[in-house]
Amino acid sequence: MTFSLPIDAEANALLDRDPLAVLLGLTLDQQITMEKAFTSPWVLAQRLGHEPTAAELADFDPEALVAIFAQPPALHRFPKAMAARCQEVCRVLVDQYGGDAAALWRDAADGAELFRRIHALPGFGQQKAQILVALLGKQCGVTPPGWREAAGGYGEADAYKSVADIVDDESLTKVRAYKKQVKAEARAAKA
Repeated sequence: MTFSLPIDAEANALLDRDPLAVLLGLTLDQQITMEKAFTSPWVLAQRLGHEPTAAELADFDPEALVAIFAQPPALHRFPKAMAARCQEVCRVLVDQYGGDAAALWRDAADGAELFRRIHALPGFGQQKAQILVALLGKQCGVTPPGWREAAGGYGEADAYKSVADIVDDESLTKVRAYKKQVKAEARAAKA
């Protein structure tokens, strides 16, 4: 993996070496900025004093994990709910993939299977699952047959629709413009 998101270099380095950090970043990527979501796994590791494993987070005392998430600055604007969501994701990893986040995608036969595995995770609806498929394909070299189709519009080359396309400040600007346009169209449709 090689991440070059417009975030702290150490946070990018953690994403590069730790598939769990990538998965937690996308888990947290809702109702906060992408930069905050993908920096939070690094901040979590700093607060714990080490890079956590899925098994460790799955077994963590829930109240203690919420306290770590809520410590200022909070890892998410909804620390209690998102600490629980991250813990639920880690429990699935432990139960179904031996605690290995990369096993979620490592041996997926095709894009459809990869999508199904991701979509089965707590909190991963269709859109979030498609974004993770696209992120894995575009930035992590996880390209089983049919991955672009499984990623939907997020899998298109140079789509600039999600974190899957962000590699620098320019691409971040393009993604933000796309999201702004989608929101404006949604508001116009309601009017």
